Amino acid sequence: MADAKKLQVNRQKEKTPMPELDPTIRSQTFDEVSQGYSAEEAVNEALRCIHCPNKPCVSGCPVGVPISDFIREVGEGNFGRAYAVVKETNTLPAICGRVCPQENQCEGVCTRGKNGEPVGIGRLERFVADWAFANPEQAAAALEEYRSGSECATGHDLSGKRVAVVGSGPASLTCAGELAKCHAEVTVFEALHRVGGVLTYGIPEFRLPKDLVAKEVSAIADLGVSFEVNALVGKLYDIDELMGEMGFDAVFVGTGAGLPSYLGIEGEGLNGSMVASELLTRVNLMKAYKFPEYATPVYAGKKCVVVGGGNVAMDAARTARRLGAEVTIVYRRGKEEMPARAEEIHHAEQEGIAFQMLTNPVRVLGNEEGWVSGLECVRMELGEPDASGRRRPMEIAGSNFVIDIDMLVIAVGSKSNPLIADTTPGLETTPRHLIVADDETCMTSIPGVFAGGDAVIGAATVILAMGAGKRAAKGIAEYLSAV
Repeated sequence: MADAKKLQVNRQKEKTPMPELDPTIRSQTFDEVSQGYSAEEAVNEALRCIHCPNKPCVSGCPVGVPISDFIREVGEGNFGRAYAVVKETNTLPAICGRVCPQENQCEGVCTRGKNGEPVGIGRLERFVADWAFANPEQAAAALEEYRSGSECATGHDLSGKRVAVVGSGPASLTCAGELAKCHAEVTVFEALHRVGGVLTYGIPEFRLPKDLVAKEVSAIADLGVSFEVNALVGKLYDIDELMGEMGFDAVFVGTGAGLPSYLGIEGEGLNGSMVASELLTRVNLMKAYKFPEYATPVYAGKKCVVVGGGNVAMDAARTARRLGAEVTIVYRRGKEEMPARAEEIHHAEQEGIAFQMLTNPVRVLGNEEGWVSGLECVRMELGEPDASGRRRPMEIAGSNFVIDIDMLVIAVGSKSNPLIADTTPGLETTPRHLIVADDETCMTSIPGVFAGGDAVIGAATVILAMGAGKRAAKGIAEYLSAV
């Protein structure tokens, strides 16, 4: 084994390239686009880390992964140990390595990024998680050795305590996993027939293979967490029942923000018009892309416009492209203002998706049979910055024009479903139906009821939801230890 002090830093300024499927091939298939590092490539990239003493990357990680430590292990070829270091703080490393916006977080503050590209932290996290899937016995042994003698993740032994977790997205899975490590009896209630929340129904197979999600969920189940599917809390049970006759000592609500937003323009209810969540759920969760092998038909169209500029818009556009449509993304600001990850925009461009910037829809046109036939838009220009800091788009009078379409996908955001709030007396919420919870403990206005993730802050990222899940687990542990 190499001496850590003698590891030579790789001075290359660019990240070690990660293999990808050829764009002309991948635009016809739902196979994963990014292929991951080989062991040699991973070691090469790990050696770019200079292990600076202040470790800004760790403070940039919402779940506090000891990034420098795991990268050092990769550089030494100790892949099992590297996995253990990551897994102890990150419940879902294979998922985060693929969908976490590292460029705005850990990699965004990486010291190497001041003179070239930052270290490929996300790529290395993905590598060690994939290595663990390929080498389960070695990974399990390394994790057991790493954990031996350590205290519970929250610092409390919760033996005999029962916790209900509502929803099975990233916040809920993280919270459940952290509590289970501390010996709590945890049951996760999922409204749909598959566990994973947005990880299962919202992110396409070509970005996040569902077998990986299932493996990460299985690892949480191995900790003792139980899962009850087809269990819509607010209908089948309510929070009072969970805390009362069902005997749970605490409840965590991580129901996400799955209620779609609409454009509010004439014609968006025509046939051939849908919100992105419908398209993605049919294709991802119900495997519509394998029709008729799976009996879930999905409308693809020939000329599709996707309205929006975030990651969901990119996912919907790239999905429609794979279903055979010519796709154009319409966005009211410029490409520089798009909130989607730069990598996803780049991949969409490679796959032949067109971008119509500074354009805003004003009306959906239909034919005599009630199907969409066109999208009337106006040109926009950017004015002064708004409250978000981005320049406000302003309509150019008289600039109306029509794009011929037979499919429209609306991807302009999502909202929290009010079901939990409407069925839980005393639960404080905002006018947008977001649950009010303490920033640190995640406690709501009801003692013993906690909440986090998109249900509290609105639609955000997987890793921010996971960070909330970790804080909630600690808050729940402290609450249960005090009652």
